[in-house]
Amino acid sequence: MAQVIEVDDPADARLDDFRDLSTADRRPDRPGGRGLVLAEGVVVVQRLLASRYPVRALLGVRRRVEALAGELADLDAPAYVATAEVMAEVVGFHLNRGVLAAADRAAPPDLAGLTATARTLAVLEGVGDHENLGALFRNAAALGVDGVLLGPGCSDPLYRRSVRVSMGHVLAVPFAPLEPWPDGLQWLRDRGFRVLALTPRADSEPLSAVEPGQRVALLLGSEGPGLTDEAIAAADAAVRIPMARGVDSLNVATAGAVAFHALGREWT
Repeated sequence: MAQVIEVDDPADARLDDFRDLSTADRRPDRPGGRGLVLAEGVVVVQRLLASRYPVRALLGVRRRVEALAGELADLDAPAYVATAEVMAEVVGFHLNRGVLAAADRAAPPDLAGLTATARTLAVLEGVGDHENLGALFRNAAALGVDGVLLGPGCSDPLYRRSVRVSMGHVLAVPFAPLEPWPDGLQWLRDRGFRVLALTPRADSEPLSAVEPGQRVALLLGSEGPGLTDEAIAAADAAVRIPMARGVDSLNVATAGAVAFHALGREWT
């Protein structure tokens, strides 16, 4: 059972995992970052508690911590209860969601193991916007994508904003880097995946032309220029989402959702 501890001093060192989030997020590649995973809000914290990431502590107002009572029964970590004012001083801004959890990172899954039984994979190149990345993971979870592979130029999926926008699904959908690039696409092809590059280019095939039942690795590119020529050339085929005249593209997360649904399983 988690130990519930009331705190009233914003300077309490036990709250350091949650301190100054507006200036030094917990990404390992930012000055001051400590490489922690942070979850915000009851639903996302619940998903963190159910994930493989080792939870270090919770911090929240009383009613939000009490809402997590069932999940805290098996947690071997402290849950700190504070007022909204104390939380705001610690975090650096007023947190409307009322509860945070911090966890250590876990090693990424083995690439061979991740792909062994997968039917549909999302492969990302240059997706640098944290909100788009989080939305892609949420869409992947909802639409049956078995894993996400990260090419060059992608943001950190465990950045705080990505975790929040994904509604915590980034904590459940397995992901791993795909290296080298784009030669790693041949590695997928050797394991039975048909590699499809999603692009609005006029010479690409409509998604509806893709035969069902294949193992598919769908390439999605950066928000501005899209996939590089090298990535498209390394794919088995270029595919597009047919659109109304005068519209040349969709947001990458939206395009991903459309394609995941088109290529995915039947839903009941």
